[in-house]
Amino acid sequence: MFVIKEKQVGRLSLKELLMEPTGNKAIARNTMFMYFRMIFVLVIALFTSRINLQSLGVVDYGIYGVVGGFVAMFAIFSNSLSAAISRFIAFELGKGDSDRLKRVFSTSVTIQILVAIILMLFAELVGYWFLHNKMVLPNDRVYAATWALHCSVLSFGINLISVPYNATIVAHEKMNVFAYISIYEVVAKLALCYFLFVSPIDRLILWAVMLVVLQISIRLIYGFYCGRHFEECKYKPIIDRDLFKEISGFAGWSMIGLVALTCYTQGLNMVLNVFFGPIVNAARSISDQVQNAIQGFSTNLQVAINPQIIKSYANDDIHRVHELIFMGSRYCFFLLLLLSFPIILEAPLVLKLWLGEYPEHTDNFIRLILTIVLFDSSFGGLVSTAQTATGKIKLYQIVVGGIMLSILPISYLILKIWHTVPETVYYVYAGAVVCAHIARMLIIRPMINLSLRKYAREVVLPIALVLVCATIFPIALYFILPNDNIAVSIALAGCCFVCSALSIWFVGLSKHEKQFAVSKVKSILHK
Repeated sequence: MFVIKEKQVGRLSLKELLMEPTGNKAIARNTMFMYFRMIFVLVIALFTSRINLQSLGVVDYGIYGVVGGFVAMFAIFSNSLSAAISRFIAFELGKGDSDRLKRVFSTSVTIQILVAIILMLFAELVGYWFLHNKMVLPNDRVYAATWALHCSVLSFGINLISVPYNATIVAHEKMNVFAYISIYEVVAKLALCYFLFVSPIDRLILWAVMLVVLQISIRLIYGFYCGRHFEECKYKPIIDRDLFKEISGFAGWSMIGLVALTCYTQGLNMVLNVFFGPIVNAARSISDQVQNAIQGFSTNLQVAINPQIIKSYANDDIHRVHELIFMGSRYCFFLLLLLSFPIILEAPLVLKLWLGEYPEHTDNFIRLILTIVLFDSSFGGLVSTAQTATGKIKLYQIVVGGIMLSILPISYLILKIWHTVPETVYYVYAGAVVCAHIARMLIIRPMINLSLRKYAREVVLPIALVLVCATIFPIALYFILPNDNIAVSIALAGCCFVCSALSIWFVGLSKHEKQFAVSKVKSILHK
């Protein structure tokens, strides 16, 4: 049981957070690095996606999305271990036990190597059967799809072995390293796109092979950096039995949530392929790219906050955990609202400017998934606290994971029985997310002594007020003004951004937060 200080019951301002001696300056610094990375990656990735769609064609683009998604389904077994590894490394850093930290790292690497070998063999066997017996493919693309499968499995294995190294970088809050390596990755992909565009070789095969080579180079860079900068990253081929039991116990319950995640992401992709074919898969792949790009801005903030949440929990500073949850939830939502609202309202315009021609249903997919992740972002801090900081995940995973797991069978049954439109899977997804968040709040509250009234005051109320103020005027204009005029659409998208920014400034931020923001802008301009 935690003892919470009675002092400081109101909202902690951004300035006070950044002045905390326990590491919030690192949050601001790391967030800056992550946003620099995200903006650069987003610009290059959007351009790369357009070239890839033109180079591969809609059919091959959809095929690679399905094949890669099928291989990613096997990550449910490894990602549960990955989540456990990340949690234990950050937790031990918070405790300051260097000897145990070294054992955690070496045990983690050994486990991941063994898991990678087993899962790669299994994914190859099952993937080959699925590709040749269940997937809807043109006959002349089966050979290329098989190559894509082999390369996806190999990339999957490489990523598994990299997890303990990446987790160590995050736990040490060296987000600048991620920024630099991510810049290298997207620039390399852009260069590979050029070779893809001019190559006479089968482009689907070439793209899959080049991505494997790129993943190998990234893995070597991460390994070299960790070995040079972190003492605990001196790998020894050992398995600490006690640690193995702890990590596997945490991973076992985490697997429920990861099974659900895989089912309502990659599983839905395969369901759409079975009922609608690769064209709809291409539309979903494009919408997923938009989702990942936009969601990345709020995820970066949460990634910067997560190590502080875990370390604060390890030090029994539960009050600080609460404040980090409140800050992360509000700011993640505000950032997503700024970026997603213009796209939700003017998705056809964005797609036309970005891709030119695009598959049917893409605009609806984008609108629906961005609306879902916007709502989802306001609970990011709670999810992180439940899944990583407390370590008490049994009930959480059973209930929340079970709700999210229901998305796939419900979607399949609806499509099978009523033969509805592809957008149906997103409606099911949205309903499950709402139910999961209600359950999540009820489960997490007693874990960390969280006051629902305070959470409503510090998070729900500011978010609701900002959302209402930001959306009323642009939505009214959308229905009044003509939709076939590109100049009007661009102006309306700008209106969405401005209304969101003004609403966040005047309604969402406290007086101290606005004063701090103004002082920082003046300081930057003065320099």
